[in-house]
Amino acid sequence: MHSKVAIIGSGPAGHTAAIYAARAELKPVLFEGMMAGGVAPGGQLTTTTEVENFPGFPAGITGSELTDKLREQSARFGTDIITETITRVDLSARPFKLWREGADGDSDKPDTCDALIVATGATAKRLHIAGEDTYWQRGMSACAVCDGAAPIFRNKPLVVIGGGDSACEEATFLTKYASHVYIAVRRDVFRASTIMAKRAINHPKITVLWNTHVIEAKGDGKVLTHVVLQDAKSRETRNLDVSGLFYAIGHTPNTAFLAGQLDTDDTGYLLVKPGSSLTNIRGVFAAGDVHDKHYRQAITAAGSGCMAALDAEKYLEELEAEEQEQSAGKL
Repeated sequence: MHSKVAIIGSGPAGHTAAIYAARAELKPVLFEGMMAGGVAPGGQLTTTTEVENFPGFPAGITGSELTDKLREQSARFGTDIITETITRVDLSARPFKLWREGADGDSDKPDTCDALIVATGATAKRLHIAGEDTYWQRGMSACAVCDGAAPIFRNKPLVVIGGGDSACEEATFLTKYASHVYIAVRRDVFRASTIMAKRAINHPKITVLWNTHVIEAKGDGKVLTHVVLQDAKSRETRNLDVSGLFYAIGHTPNTAFLAGQLDTDDTGYLLVKPGSSLTNIRGVFAAGDVHDKHYRQAITAAGSGCMAALDAEKYLEELEAEEQEQSAGKL
């Protein structure tokens, strides 16, 4: 199957790109994935419970409901949504080639496109401790900015796992809502920058638990009520009463399937030309958390999806003009 524009990814970036591309009569095809990156179609937003900071929903909306609405809107304008995962691409020549999971061998026929928007996001790292399957989204999260203001966490003790800048930033953010915040650090020193570490250590509502592993999440079967801590040196364990656990141990950008064909930074995030969605290959664009390691918000992802669609539309217009010039030159 050939399309003018193919979009890989189904979060706010992918669907916003699809909405803009479809309204521009580009007839986009969107591969939403099937448990790509270990999460359902819709990406990391589907792992968020209540979303209260996305404009247009004054009463809030769940992450799953928001992704459903995004999907419905992109389909309404004619986006061809395919619930399959792209596992291999060839960007060496146009049209670009895309292979679906289970049909990605050398003898399998690929899908093709003139322009490609990569909006595959980044997956939050998790430790998968005991009890996590039970209490994920029931007191456990990987995004303090997304979930920290939820009623379940307000005026309650919380724990953040991590030792870098993200952990310090998220713990400091959570002090706006929590009664107290603990940071569980597996070593006896932060990996964070000096200024961020000092800010966390000196904050009156933050306690740093050095040499500490969180090994289990426990609760009443409905919500998290406490975690089990283990001393990294003595191996002794103890309980800590908390109503929320937040992972702040980083993200993995979902770029492995690109096999190094696009430029990335040293952690795998796609690099784009500043102020645009343009990658190092003409006709290939990046949108959302797959290149944004700083903001990582649904609204910023949606904005970059809009940018990618507009950049792709401009590219296709230029491509058409070039082809017309070449045809005219042959006459």
